[in-house]
Parts: sequence; structure tokens; C-alpha cells
Amino acid sequence: MATRINKYLSEIGFCSRREADRLIEEGRVKINGLVPEMGTKIQSGDQVTVDGKRVNPTDEEHVYLALNKPVGIVCTTDRANEKDNIIDFIGHPRRIFHVGRLDKPSEGLILLTSDGDIVNKILRAGNNHEKEYIVTVNRPIDSDFIRQMGGGIPILDTVTAPCQVRQLGKKTFNIVLTQGLNRQIRRMCAYLGYEVVKLKRIRIMNIRLDLPVGEWRYLTPEELAEILRLVADSKKTV
Repeated sequence: MATRINKYLSEIGFCSRREADRLIEEGRVKINGLVPEMGTKIQSGDQVTVDGKRVNPTDEEHVYLALNKPVGIVCTTDRANEKDNIIDFIGHPRRIFHVGRLDKPSEGLILLTSDGDIVNKILRAGNNHEKEYIVTVNRPIDSDFIRQMGGGIPILDTVTAPCQVRQLGKKTFNIVLTQGLNRQIRRMCAYLGYEVVKLKRIRIMNIRLDLPVGEWRYLTPEELAEILRLVADSKKTV
């Protein structure tokens, strides 16, 4: 079955689909010696190279990691241009990439893996996979703030989906999102006149943060089995 080149590179664990798009745009990917257009599909037997080196599916089992990302670490696989990148920070011997993002000023749980297929399933829009955060803002919040945050905020030419929000303290609240809009929580707070001073992700789907800042661990077989169950109905794309 023919597969889009960016999806192929992602599924064999070479890089994320977004990174594959960048490599293709830069002309660093070739199929049978020719630079492909974006969206080109490959067939069984095609030879794919990146920077002149052939890429092949690995025979090793995929790895699945959970990291408590510190503030200051950047979620990027661009190791050449970002010294504080998440890949060098972990230093894992396998080629891995992050599942989604946490911006540089944020901290908390992020997953990393060599399994491109599961990355695509988790990130695909409309799958309603929960992500939970604890957020501290710069001034006191009230019931009206909680109500507006949970009911939907107009940002980025859309209105955020209704979500669970509850107050934890004078300036702190818990929020559970099923969307992944760019800097969503910070933008939602800014719309209401608040500035985020601390943002920490404590859960992704069934995985809860249980690590000191800066440390990582492998997912347990039970955690992985539950993730696979949760994403089993994710649409496949070609």
C-alpha cells in the first residue's frame, strides 16, 4: 500500500511527521535518488534516503518514555540550532522524538518515543485525549474566571472547547484540555487579563506525573497497553 513519505518517516521512527515535512521542504529527502514533492507516496521496495543515508525500519522494539520537563528545555529535535533541546537533555541512545509540546517556560509531563505511529494517533485532532495542568496566574481568580475558562475562550480565530476547570488556591487552578492549540492556556488567560506565571502539566491521558523535575522513566507495560487501547480508534491517514 502506498504511504505518504512524511508518514513513512514518522512510522519507522526516523522523526516526527512535522520534522519530516521540514526535511522534505529542504530537499534532504530522496526517493530512489530523486527529491520528492510534499505528499509524494512511496511503494514497497522504494529506497528512501535522508542526507544521502538510507533509512530503514528498525528491528528493535520501540521505546516509550515519560519526562518531567524542566523550565528552559525546548521541545525540538533540532539539536544543531537549539542547545537546550529536549533530545540532548535526555541523552537516550535511540532516535526518539517528543509527543506534542510544552513551551520553554512550562514544565511537567511530556512523552517521548521512537514509535512514530503512536505519536500521530495521540496528536491527531478530534481524538479527545485529555491533558491536565496546574496553573498559577499573576493575580487572584474568582468563580467568574473559572466559569469563563471552562465555557470557551475566543483565541486564534476559534473558540476553545468546553473544559474542566477548578480553583485550587487564590491564584491557582486545575484545567483539563482535550485540544492542543498553540500556547492555549496562556492565550486563554491573557484574554481574561491574566498572565501565567507557572504552568505544569501533570497528566497525559492515563499517564500521571510521578517524577522529580528533570528525570525520566520508561512507561510500564500497563501504561502502554492503556494508551494503545485509548488510541485504537484513531483514524489512520495515508
